[in-house]
Amino acid sequence: MMERIRSSDGVVFYRSSLLAAAGSPHAFSTRLGGVSEAPFDSLNLGNPSGQSVQDSPDHIRQNYQRLLQAAGFDRQILTRVSQVHGTHVIEATRETAELPVVEADGIITSDSQCAVSVRVADCVPVLLASRDGRRVAAVHAGWRGVVAGVVPRAAEQLCGTAHLAGELLAAIGPCIGLDAFEVGPEVLEQFVRTWGKEAPIRSTAGGKGLVDLRQTVAIQLRRFGVPPEQIDISACCTWRDSEEFYSHRRDRGLTGRLAAVMAPHS
Repeated sequence: MMERIRSSDGVVFYRSSLLAAAGSPHAFSTRLGGVSEAPFDSLNLGNPSGQSVQDSPDHIRQNYQRLLQAAGFDRQILTRVSQVHGTHVIEATRETAELPVVEADGIITSDSQCAVSVRVADCVPVLLASRDGRRVAAVHAGWRGVVAGVVPRAAEQLCGTAHLAGELLAAIGPCIGLDAFEVGPEVLEQFVRTWGKEAPIRSTAGGKGLVDLRQTVAIQLRRFGVPPEQIDISACCTWRDSEEFYSHRRDRGLTGRLAAVMAPHS
């Protein structure tokens, strides 16, 4: 179950009851409670690419501080990556957090002084943890990353082997929902080819179709061996729920960024 939380200073975020029980501080952010001005109002955590209008880096830094404080982080060093819609997953420590940002779409850590984070604005944010919360991962999964298998790759690197998949906990955060994510025939074919009759799609006119990204990720996790009762899935849609979330598709690229952030249980 996902719990909606509002801090005393107005920051709103979602927390997974599964991950909370493991003792790992974490949050799926919303756009509420920050300092950024329109069109990035207000808890913006990243700038859009290819747009002349950009948010202030100082606003983004302040917003991250607000989110981390509201979610109960204790001065962990934040590790982020340059996301490229691929399958590369890195291991982070407090030492590597000081190195230049690398291209990847997943980050794993067992260092309690390190927090890992990915940014989204319709793509699927996924947080993973061992049952004791001492080893965690943050994963960014757009449709290309979903098809390529970035989530099961991160899960395998996190637990070391599929035989330990039953010990994993997973939370699939707010992302674009089925009704808003229409794709063309070439993308639809990739989902059908990969998941067959199990593909969570709905055909529309002209050979197009609607794709349920969050359910696709859930299928991947179950196939990897994560029990269904150990997977939290948000019902929020970034495109539909405009008061709470940024959406690249809805806002035609000129929008802010949400984040999923997590640290190991200390």
